[in-house]
Amino acid sequence: MQKEVDDYINQFKAGYFSPLGQLARLTEEVGELAREISHNYGEKQKKPEELDKKLDEELGDVLFVIITLANSLEIDLSEAFELTMNKFNTRDRDRFERIDDESI
Repeated sequence: MQKEVDDYINQFKAGYFSPLGQLARLTEEVGELAREISHNYGEKQKKPEELDKKLDEELGDVLFVIITLANSLEIDLSEAFELTMNKFNTRDRDRFERIDDESI
């Protein structure tokens, strides 16, 4: 995914936005995702004139901006994900009750 996004961005003269600009865009996209989740699963219904947006599209937008941010900062997201999963599998190993926990 990172290569595909990099190839896409590099066809334009502007290239990557600044990290701060990308963070602002990420905040905007997360807000749009939050709004859709709120409308679909929360108490606040959409106004009749508001268009329906698909959650998968909103998540895709968030993912795209995260990838552009990682690329511009030269962060390998596979490595970052491995570090995070290692943290969850070690430090947070016993944080939540497991489905197969027979001590209940």
